[in-house]
Amino acid sequence: MVNLFGVKLSRESFERYVGDVSQVGGLTLYKLADGAGSGVRCVSLRTGLLNATIVVDRALDIANLEYRNIPLAWISPTGIVGPAFYEPESLGWLRGFFGGALTTCGLTYFGRPTVDEGEHLGLHGRVSYIPARLTLCGGRWEGDEYWMEVEGEVREAKVFEPNISMHRRITAKLGDRKLMISDVFKNNGWYAQPFMILYHFNFGYPLLSRESKLLTTSRLVVPRDADAAEGAEQYDSFDEPQRMFREKVYFHDLAVDRDGYAYAALLNEVLGGGIAVSLRFKKSSLNRLIEWKMIGEGMYVVGIEPANALVLGRDAERRWGTLQTLSPRESRLIEVELTVHEGKEEIESLKELILRTRGPRAPRIVESVEEFVRLTK
Repeated sequence: MVNLFGVKLSRESFERYVGDVSQVGGLTLYKLADGAGSGVRCVSLRTGLLNATIVVDRALDIANLEYRNIPLAWISPTGIVGPAFYEPESLGWLRGFFGGALTTCGLTYFGRPTVDEGEHLGLHGRVSYIPARLTLCGGRWEGDEYWMEVEGEVREAKVFEPNISMHRRITAKLGDRKLMISDVFKNNGWYAQPFMILYHFNFGYPLLSRESKLLTTSRLVVPRDADAAEGAEQYDSFDEPQRMFREKVYFHDLAVDRDGYAYAALLNEVLGGGIAVSLRFKKSSLNRLIEWKMIGEGMYVVGIEPANALVLGRDAERRWGTLQTLSPRESRLIEVELTVHEGKEEIESLKELILRTRGPRAPRIVESVEEFVRLTK
């Protein structure tokens, strides 16, 4: 059934009321026409409750995200920037980091600029600046449910290797408030390659406010550096925008439910009678969670970032013995589910799920990153 505006409709009933799905939802492919994003292909995805802007020419990442017209994602001062403006050196990646609900980082490296085996690596990798080859953008009925799908392939490749592809599929159902991101990564080459992937989800005002709370299935938490160590016990709470705030980054080790899923959620029980956004993913695929707490003026955002490595550089992962690789011709599936929860009852159910998975104790704060890595290898 299509559940819209408090009414459940079969396909036949729905089509009696609506001439075309675009009246209430669906997918629209378009191009931006001005500024640094001129010519960038985007897809507007609308479920009737959830609206998302999928940026085809930026790895099918997700910029704006709204629920019942309430903005959920943080958008940076750059806005959507075309892939031609990519600056790979040092921190140049930030000049086109639109933030958004999702920016993908990887595929062969991410994290701080560093040098690994003689190769100079900038911030967060190349993948987000690679246009996708769009293979599907359409909707279909399955019985009385209408499904929307956007699919495409992004390839990070050069002569003499690496040659890694990401086939991304984003699906949503009309009348629903979930997005499923399903990625298949493949090493198309003939040599093993480093594989580092981070899903940089970014949530902002009004979902993020002093009333908000981060709730995860974390067992261990460690501050990245001295800035994060100051006030580390407040890693899960937020305040009003602070002048000259220095970012705080925390690394989390997560407990999982009986099916192997970890959870992370941002809750605001004041906004609109209560709104929360949760992420659900397999720890076997994404064994790290990075929290980016940045509550500065004009930079008011929390990043909730499932990943398969920390953000201290590929050289650090290699030194720790934690660097993941893709063997020649190997494929790997990673899925992340984003869900919006509304109202006291749904938020209480979400809390119970997370606390049941984590256990009654608050996460233990570890003193050093080296200790954290040793405990979680």
